[in-house]
Amino acid sequence: MSGFPSTVWTWVEGGDVLEGGRALGQVLLPRSRSTPLLLAAGAPVHVALSVGWAGVLAAVLPERGEPALGLAGGLAIAALDLAVLGRFFPPIAALPQGRQWADHAAFGLTVGVALRATRQAGRRPARGAPAR
Repeated sequence: MSGFPSTVWTWVEGGDVLEGGRALGQVLLPRSRSTPLLLAAGAPVHVALSVGWAGVLAAVLPERGEPALGLAGGLAIAALDLAVLGRFFPPIAALPQGRQWADHAAFGLTVGVALRATRQAGRRPARGAPAR
């Protein structure tokens, strides 16, 4: 879900929906211009970053208000990823920043919603089990 905002935004404007994937691939392969190669290089990096940040959010978000706090966490991650670290990676810095911030917000919100659902499911008694 985290790529939904930028994908829709880019598609509506008639832009290149693969530009973000290529940009991340160029962080690893700066001389490459091959779209399949750049997407293949960027995909595992994106997965690792997403899983890592989801783990951080799961560890720090309290058990109340996970969606809203996840959204705020996504924006904090955007500040670090885009405003601080992104300056050192020209392909990332060249991306339309509003879209990238929207994706980070969607990521945080999605993690928050999933975290709340997971935590609530863990507190429910199993079916057929007597309530405590």
